[in-house]
Amino acid sequence: MSYAEPIESAYFNWLCAKVMKPGATTPSQTFWKLLAELHHTEFVWTVDAPMDENRAEDGLDLRREYVDTTHNEPDPSWAYLGCSILEMLIAFSRRASFVTEWRSREWFWEFLKNIGIDHLSDGVYNGHDISGILEKLVWRTYEYNGNGGLFPIHDPGEDQRKVEIWYQFCEYLVDHDIC
Repeated sequence: MSYAEPIESAYFNWLCAKVMKPGATTPSQTFWKLLAELHHTEFVWTVDAPMDENRAEDGLDLRREYVDTTHNEPDPSWAYLGCSILEMLIAFSRRASFVTEWRSREWFWEFLKNIGIDHLSDGVYNGHDISGILEKLVWRTYEYNGNGGLFPIHDPGEDQRKVEIWYQFCEYLVDHDIC
């Protein structure tokens, strides 16, 4: 008798397959622990950027896509859990890819580089506490110019902590000549 993999575990693996390097097998090349931490941390939006709710909705759409493509039936409560940072970043990397020539996987790792955690492979993670970094991202306590957030800008026209993620991204494209 075989047992099915729990849906949350299968879903996590499905998400990871979208951003991990194909064929990566050694701890210096895999990021399971980091991605698990991102997946267990909820993405929330603030009053200062109410349209960031769209980023959360995009992340939750990944669950619907997963169910549609795999035909796995989740526990109904699973669909009502908050969006994780991992889901939001994967969904946003797809949007970023749509408007640029970069692949979504490249954008995902650019986001992690910008918040300073792209180097935390399984070989070096070993319980590294990134909760402070993730709190800074979620609660927008990064710097005025976006340093510590997803989109640092060299000379911002306004406080990036109060700018919606989509508009931060647009300014980042211009600032870094990615358009």
